[in-house]
Amino acid sequence: MRYTLEVVPVPVSDVERAKAFYADQVGFILDFDIDGSVVQLTPPGSGCSIQIGRGLTRMAPGSLEGLQLVVTDLDAAHQELTGRGVELSEIEVYARDGLRPRLPKDDLNNVGFCTFADPDGNRWTIQQISEREL
Repeated sequence: MRYTLEVVPVPVSDVERAKAFYADQVGFILDFDIDGSVVQLTPPGSGCSIQIGRGLTRMAPGSLEGLQLVVTDLDAAHQELTGRGVELSEIEVYARDGLRPRLPKDDLNNVGFCTFADPDGNRWTIQQISEREL
């Protein structure tokens, strides 16, 4: 049996504000909007979408943490999102002792991360994975 994760509900307080943030600033593709009651958006290239809307979840707006986007070039993603007005953390690297500031010669593959939050405070992480072992 194969299971695929297709949709994650994201709790928001203002559907139109969240839709504008995810579509216009983060660059998610607007799949559909049913009168603001259910809005589905998908990160470019992803098989999993998010849904925002009224009554989709009992989670409090801003309470979702741990959603993770993966990119092949974290520097380019950081620059693109910053240019769109998304407030991102600096790029950090996971090392043996935990997260640390990025150093000039760091290879970010699998260990480079930055974070951002939507207008309600839902927290996202972006990780660079440019190569995976098979």
